[in-house]
Amino acid sequence: MVAYPKQVKLIDVGPRDGLQNEKSPVPASVKIELVHRLQDAGLKEIEVTSFVSPKWVPQMGDNAEVMAGVQRRADVRYSVLTPNMKGYEASVDSKPDEIVVFGAASEAFSQKNINCSIAESIERFAPVVAAAKAAGIAVRGAMSCTVGCPYEGEIAPSRVAYLAELMKGIGVERVDVADTIGVGTPLKVQKAIEATLPYFDVDHVSGHFHDTYGQALSNTLAALQMGVWNFQSSIAGLGGCPYAKGATGNVATEDVVYMLHGMGIETGIDLDKLVDAGIFISDFLQRKPNSRVAVALINKRAG
Repeated sequence: MVAYPKQVKLIDVGPRDGLQNEKSPVPASVKIELVHRLQDAGLKEIEVTSFVSPKWVPQMGDNAEVMAGVQRRADVRYSVLTPNMKGYEASVDSKPDEIVVFGAASEAFSQKNINCSIAESIERFAPVVAAAKAAGIAVRGAMSCTVGCPYEGEIAPSRVAYLAELMKGIGVERVDVADTIGVGTPLKVQKAIEATLPYFDVDHVSGHFHDTYGQALSNTLAALQMGVWNFQSSIAGLGGCPYAKGATGNVATEDVVYMLHGMGIETGIDLDKLVDAGIFISDFLQRKPNSRVAVALINKRAG
């Protein structure tokens, strides 16, 4: 029998990664209420917003307002995405507990998204990481496209190792192994994690799996088998996959929690309150939660 972790910590990325691609504006008050509902449900880490140009991501234009409106708790870590030095400087007044920088394991993805090589993208983040650490702010590195890329196809584990080494080199404290387009399967995900472990120990590696092909829970299980106990997920499965039309994006937090609880793994999360948080934001967006567990529990309640 595999010795699974006894507890798992989830970072809910719904307020940021989940909402950023929504076409209709989501008011700051709704985002703030979502964060409050997530922390009330027991989430200890929440990715709240990103400090990026509103020209590129209009949905995150209210970043400072959202951060200011959150009634923060001492035992909850609030993180924000900072794509460059300008973004980092804009975030400082909001006092994030952690900033997130990002890089791709795919050269083509890096070139098409931020017009520079992987090495150049990490070089750009070096001063951001240094400034954050000097200010006592934690730093997480998101490693995207670790198993597949919409332009290059399959990604070799050696490319993941290359990116992890670069991130370690600039002082990133922990990393997310992300299957950005949701094409990964368990053994591929394990190889990507394995490639990361020479640079970051298992306590500083998290899994971030998209569910485009319905593999996210299987991939989560595969990561758990390696001792990974930190994961990202998104309330109600918020967040589409821009590279696979009509596909789902992030794995739903409700689905991950149900699986973990069923395995006897502690999360500190109240599933009923979590489902309610998903209903709240889904009602606002005028759609059903993109979570099988949420739909099942809603139907059960109705019955």
